[in-house]
Amino acid sequence: MSDISLITSDGINIDIDKPEDKERKARRLTDYAFRIIREESGMSRKEFSEWLNIPYRTMQEWELGRRSMPPYVLELIEYKVRNEKKEGKI
Repeated sequence: MSDISLITSDGINIDIDKPEDKERKARRLTDYAFRIIREESGMSRKEFSEWLNIPYRTMQEWELGRRSMPPYVLELIEYKVRNEKKEGKI
């Protein structure tokens, strides 16, 4: 089954597959997850970028969806935040 199905005024059914839309949605979810993880840390963008030693502009572009974050980076950041919170360091 396709992602989008259109029916024209002539009754012709047109199926449209848009894999880029799936990629865009996945990227938006990653951007959102990154922002939630940062907010859970209680740090501002600047503090978080310094704590992770990630350039502020790179982190900002990830969070705003202007640049793609590799999925493994999100997993590593989530792991670090979770463990630091568990140990009471943040």
